[in-house]
Amino acid sequence: MSETKIALVTGANKGIGYEVAAGLGALGYRVGVGARDETRREDAVGKLRAAGVDAFGVPLDVTGDRSVTEAVELVERQAGRLDVLVNNAGISGESGPGWVQDPTTLDPDLVRNVVETNVIGVIRVTNAMLPLLRRSASPRIVNVSSSVASLTRQADPNTYVGPVMAAYSPSKSFLNAVTVQYARQFAGTDILINAVCPGLVATDFNGFYGTRTPEQGAATAIRLATLPDGGPTGSFFEDDGVIPW
Repeated sequence: MSETKIALVTGANKGIGYEVAAGLGALGYRVGVGARDETRREDAVGKLRAAGVDAFGVPLDVTGDRSVTEAVELVERQAGRLDVLVNNAGISGESGPGWVQDPTTLDPDLVRNVVETNVIGVIRVTNAMLPLLRRSASPRIVNVSSSVASLTRQADPNTYVGPVMAAYSPSKSFLNAVTVQYARQFAGTDILINAVCPGLVATDFNGFYGTRTPEQGAATAIRLATLPDGGPTGSFFEDDGVIPW
């Protein structure tokens, strides 16, 4: 089996996901670019290859069982195993003026849609890819979360955490809780799994409102994806270190 490490990044056709793929590729990883949109996916693959990255496209809708199954089959054909899974794909859900999701008027269907992608999609992809990850000597899983998932920060009146986001923020808190459960289940194995906040990055996800570049937002995710054996697991990180739950 090839010594080249294999990574899969979901939602990797643009923004933070693309930069995670680019960063891992620059470190010598062969990178699967997971994305739903064929044109954007192949454009991203072409751009990465032009930059010297060994990239391949992976059609992937994290909300679809068949899509995820086919993605596993493709990665197995392409590489035979998986060393790194970065669960980056996510949505914020519709919001009102000021990027607010008011809990008192929240549509339950909106919450379901956000959780389907941000939480259930991560579970679906992670569990499907586990057999390939278990073939790696040092499997790493990184779940892209957000500092707005921190209940400690959300509950502190002296800490500014942005507008009320009654669907998006709890979905990321849910993702963090799931990450901890995986870490507990993986205890005693070589699998390290962590959550990461990329910070307020200017991408089309937030209408390019942000103070950080996608490259800056990808940096900690790349660090967690390349942790040495014995590194931290079941934790929540940003550039400055651990984020309180």
